[in-house]
Amino acid sequence: MRKLITYSLFFGLFTLVSAATWAQTRVAGKVTDDAKHGELVGINIAVKGKVIGTITDLKGNFSLTTNTPTPFVIAVTGVGFQTQEFTITDDRTDLAISLKEQVMLGQEVVVSASRVEESVLKSPVSVERLDIRSFQSTPSATFYDALQNIKGVDMSTQSLTFKSVNVRGFGSNGNTRVVQLLDGMDNQAPGLNFSVGNIAGVSELDLESVELLPGAASALYGPNAINGLLLMNSKSPFQYQGLSAYAKGGVMSASNRSTATTPYYDAAFRYAKAFNNKLAFKIGVSYLSAKDWQATDYRDQSYSNGFTLDNGTRANNQGYDGINIYGDASANLYSNLYGNGTPGTGANGTSAILGAIATTQIPQAGNATLPQLTGLTPQQIFNNIIPNLNISRTGYQESDLVQYNASNLKLNGALHYRLNDNLEAIVQANWGTGTTVYTGADRYYIKGFKLGQYKLELRGSNFFVRAYTTQERSGDAYATSTLGQGINEAWSGSAAKWFPTYFGYYAQNALTGYAGAYLTALGSGQTRDAALAAAQAYSNSQQGTLLNQARGAADQGRLIPGTAAFQQAFDAVTGKPIPGDATGVGAKFLDKTNLYHAEGMYNFNKLIDPKTVEVIVGGNVRRYALNSEGTLFARDENGKEYTIDEYGAYVQASKTLADILKLTGSLRYDKNQNFKAQVSPRFSAVLTVAKVHNFRASFQRGFRIPTTQDQYIDLNTPSYHLIGGLPFLKQRYNFSTSPVYTLQSVQAFGATLQQGGTAALPQALGLLKTSTNPGYDPERVETYEVGYKGLLGNKLFIDAYYYYNRFLNFLGSEIVVQGKTPVSVADPASTLQLISGSTRTVYSYPVNSSTQLKNAGWAIGADYLLPGNYMIGANVSSNYLIDQDKIPAGFVTQFNTPKYRYNLSFGNRNVARTGIGFNVVYRAQDSFLWESSFGNAEATGRQQTIIPAYGTLDAQVSKKLSGIKSILKVGGTNLTGKLYTQSWGNPSIGSMYYISLTFDQLMN
Repeated sequence: MRKLITYSLFFGLFTLVSAATWAQTRVAGKVTDDAKHGELVGINIAVKGKVIGTITDLKGNFSLTTNTPTPFVIAVTGVGFQTQEFTITDDRTDLAISLKEQVMLGQEVVVSASRVEESVLKSPVSVERLDIRSFQSTPSATFYDALQNIKGVDMSTQSLTFKSVNVRGFGSNGNTRVVQLLDGMDNQAPGLNFSVGNIAGVSELDLESVELLPGAASALYGPNAINGLLLMNSKSPFQYQGLSAYAKGGVMSASNRSTATTPYYDAAFRYAKAFNNKLAFKIGVSYLSAKDWQATDYRDQSYSNGFTLDNGTRANNQGYDGINIYGDASANLYSNLYGNGTPGTGANGTSAILGAIATTQIPQAGNATLPQLTGLTPQQIFNNIIPNLNISRTGYQESDLVQYNASNLKLNGALHYRLNDNLEAIVQANWGTGTTVYTGADRYYIKGFKLGQYKLELRGSNFFVRAYTTQERSGDAYATSTLGQGINEAWSGSAAKWFPTYFGYYAQNALTGYAGAYLTALGSGQTRDAALAAAQAYSNSQQGTLLNQARGAADQGRLIPGTAAFQQAFDAVTGKPIPGDATGVGAKFLDKTNLYHAEGMYNFNKLIDPKTVEVIVGGNVRRYALNSEGTLFARDENGKEYTIDEYGAYVQASKTLADILKLTGSLRYDKNQNFKAQVSPRFSAVLTVAKVHNFRASFQRGFRIPTTQDQYIDLNTPSYHLIGGLPFLKQRYNFSTSPVYTLQSVQAFGATLQQGGTAALPQALGLLKTSTNPGYDPERVETYEVGYKGLLGNKLFIDAYYYYNRFLNFLGSEIVVQGKTPVSVADPASTLQLISGSTRTVYSYPVNSSTQLKNAGWAIGADYLLPGNYMIGANVSSNYLIDQDKIPAGFVTQFNTPKYRYNLSFGNRNVARTGIGFNVVYRAQDSFLWESSFGNAEATGRQQTIIPAYGTLDAQVSKKLSGIKSILKVGGTNLTGKLYTQSWGNPSIGSMYYISLTFDQLMN
């Protein structure tokens, strides 16, 4: 029996192997260039609907063996060439394929719009695509910089290597409304919440394409893809084999930098190899080093003491708060000296100076007191000599606190194994580290930041299953505003010494001068009233001098950058985690948060004929494991930081009618543990007329779950205390028992007191308003869009769209003020806490807008093919808020976008087939209002600043060096040299000039 079973198994195995062997089909041939008749290397030959494929060798030859039953179709594709397809019915070893150059746009295939391959012309929603040729021809220094040449894209540059992609308004630094995926992996830093530019992304050598979906994409991609989706696809080691490398060098120049012109270096290496079309691997490394752009905006953002951005300076405003000056904490001179248990106060809440006025004897006047001599009350004299001014500490410039050494190292690797013609397994790792500067609620020096992404994936021709983790490590990062504050505190504590010294010096000398002037006037025979007027005039004339002298007295021993004492304090503060301890302030933030994610998708095209209906289903699970060691996130009652779990699932069906109308419907369900479930539908229709005109319309709903920081942050910054929006944090800080007041009402309260003194207190009390504590739910948007794409005469490509957004539960932020002790209008003296930095706490937390926000926009782009393959392109886009006047006062929308943006380009990839190419791009945008959590929002509220309009000119010239399979490229950005900035508090961007040499073993 055992022998019978053994023979049977052997026979069965032999039969299967024999059948498999006999079922194999071999396809071989040669691929040449239709124009040059030369062999083409690296051309991809793939069986349609399968994962099996190969590439041509150095002589243009290829050979492929497959178990796919005949007949089947092979697709022959190559960068810059028109795709050709051939039906294979039997062995073919004599295929002679001649590929024609593809010059015109509109022929690309995209997968991001519907998660299935489709022509970009027939995409149901707006989609933009950059490919390898786009990266080669861009004048931008990197492919990531080139994204801002796409219509409708706003870029926020926080440093050379850290840029945020914003679309359709609501832009920000570290935009969390645009999801960035690299090979399906969410590229956001799970603790810091934003996609860290391309610091931990992919080298340009390993990048095949970038697809951008402006607008909501939640129906297929889940939470947070509410304004857009950026999908980056790396090269398969099966399709792109061999060695490639580039070396790029140049200079960066900006007149506002410590050293105006500095070198720039960038180099990368990639190697990929396949074995028998079964096993393939790739490895890559890239490194960049440069001196960063510098933030040197020293305008006064305090809006205090009657000064504004336009006229405030440290020389004329004692409350000066420079935008890129840090450590300049402020307090109110009048309220601190008046006294509420703050520096300069005396017993029972009565100010020491009030007591001095009432009791100090004046020997020159026979030991009389000043009130006895003048007939005024101590309070009246106090009001005469003590101005209601905000006083800020002397801070440090950003360049004193940041080294501006920008660097970025990326390591990438992957192992691919084809189990059969239909199934491929992938193990992939991307790891990046860098030093850069990021702008959030503070300017953060991201020193030695690390982000690793590790993925396992099983991919078939009609499905995929993947699991990955994102591991974030913040390195030696620190907050520069907190650092400036910490250095100041290290030598002269604000509450213990600096402000008391300042206030005490001013009060003593102001009182002495006032009394002396009064006595002098009396001694000269003037009347009491005339003497009082003379004393007041003298006090007013000496105010500026005394204020400067008081600052000089308080600044005695101030630590000077470059000294050993300064460096010692610098090291102590940056080495201590936020917020510090009893020994001093800490500026270092620690984040070791991890993201764990698993997802899958299945296309039923092998069970259901796609011509009948195409159906896909998918879903995912995700966990955030917060770990900041108490520096960023709140802890629970057991001292542990939180985890956040969420999951989702979707289904999509599409149907084409009469080959001209494609209808698609999608529906997705998502649940986060802290919020109610979200349902996201999408419906679209694409009508194709005369094969070249494609009209589309769509409706979709997107949503955004509050970020990990929006939920759980608990961080005290120099500007305000950031807390998450979850209810337990408001309970932790006693919002119910110690009332919080809206920032706008506190500003009005303070302005009234500044004009009328304490006599105006009863009137000012009526201006205070407590916060209504708005709701806190996921943000949702309903998007309606119509568009057109057309390719006319194979010469003109047009893409245009209009969209309208209606936001439900729009997430913004609210800023409120709370006294150090409970404040009540029933106790007028307690309310004075609200106008001094040392006696109040200012909180910022996310809330839903009480008003429904609406915005709309449009864009149109055109590319025209001129004779000789010269290409001219232009696009313009516009975004705007609707009913802006209905937005609640003080509600921060962060609708940070110019109303109009323009891009013009002119180029040719291969002039007269000489191998010489060039491209010139001009980019311009209007001025616009910028709102953010960075800076002194206490003072300025929602209306912060205007980002000026600017225009830049970029250009490059390249030469293909076929003999060494390389491209030499010389280029420059911002050739006009005029500095510009793209967002509040960020650096000024100058010019870059570079030369690069790119080698590719498969270059044709």
